[in-house]
Amino acid sequence: MQQEKYANERAFSGRSIFIIAHMQIPGFQGREHRVKRRFRTPPLCRPHFRLRLRATAWQAALRIEMIPVDRLAAFVHTVLRQTGLNEEDARVTTEVLITTDTWGVFTHGTKNLRGYVRRLRGGGLRARGRPRVMSEGPAWALVDADSTVGMVGSTFAMKTALAKARTAGIGYVGVRNSCHFGAAGYYAALAAAENFIGVAMANDIPSVSVPGSRGAVLGSNPIAFGVPTGGPHPILLDMATSAVAGGKVYAAAALGKSIPLGWIIDAEGLPSTDPTLLPEAASLLPMAGHKGYGIALLIETLSGILTGASIASHVLSWSFDDPSRATDHGAAFLAIHVEAMMPRSTFAARVQQTIEEIRSAPKAKGADRIYLPGEMEWEKRERALREGLALPEDVLEKLRQLAKEEQVEVNGLFG
Repeated sequence: MQQEKYANERAFSGRSIFIIAHMQIPGFQGREHRVKRRFRTPPLCRPHFRLRLRATAWQAALRIEMIPVDRLAAFVHTVLRQTGLNEEDARVTTEVLITTDTWGVFTHGTKNLRGYVRRLRGGGLRARGRPRVMSEGPAWALVDADSTVGMVGSTFAMKTALAKARTAGIGYVGVRNSCHFGAAGYYAALAAAENFIGVAMANDIPSVSVPGSRGAVLGSNPIAFGVPTGGPHPILLDMATSAVAGGKVYAAAALGKSIPLGWIIDAEGLPSTDPTLLPEAASLLPMAGHKGYGIALLIETLSGILTGASIASHVLSWSFDDPSRATDHGAAFLAIHVEAMMPRSTFAARVQQTIEEIRSAPKAKGADRIYLPGEMEWEKRERALREGLALPEDVLEKLRQLAKEEQVEVNGLFG
């Protein structure tokens, strides 16, 4: 029977070893599962200690639990309904969070549910809030999200942008009085699924320095775009304008890990690898220096300044500030109606021509494939829907805490 070798990172404690293993289990299509468990080891451990176990024994020893996507969705939906969301709003919010987890973007999925519930319980988010159009023209609209859950107001806004674009060719919708909206890519993908080019963006509390500053000036201001391809999945890019999303730094801190240089600077403006400094004594670096700074400022303009939402330091933190207060995040959504400009088949053919040119480019040594933006995430989603989700431990712990606080029976779903 096939055996695999694992074991890369170790932390010693007495005669035990904590092994953070990267494994490949037959039948899981080469998927990596990152797990952590204590093993007893001989008194003398060589630096390149390797653990080998049969795949079935490995699964049993580490108690790997693949969480069915439908069971996780049912839990999320139940919690949201308990906090007062109506059926449709709970469904929309669940869909955004679960889709994000299936993409493997665990920093923006169900991990954040506990924080949203805290704000719903505190009143800073309004369970019965209703987003509404405040002013509009043929190709634009401004929406007040009424401090409802960010996914609800953002989905409403992108659908409004699509409706504008169907008649005008292009639609811009700005949103104020919103909150953290999760993964920007979800809304861009929503547009692409309708054969529109979609763009989504939002501002946030200052967490990113700018060239020459010693502390945070702008938010990590995410932006995403989706382009229909004529195939089952669009090209999809979702990125923060910081060097890395803040959630990844917090995740490293929760796991007791250091981070690479180039992610944050400390209170003196010097590079640091200590994730625990964020946010009190550190700030994120902008993506690509002045280029990321410039894009973040554009996003601040379209999602904050133009919409009437709070700007930069006036935005409240959805996770750290008083949960009884509205955060007043801003967001912006753009939709472009491809068929207003050329036949859908022509556009799809031109996109495929571009994809083929990219994929046929000479590959670097050691590379066997050139991926399109979002391609890895779509493949992860397909596997997750077939096999279930292997959620990171920090996500599982958040969900366990939430289940306990909300008194929702999960029957061992989170281990």
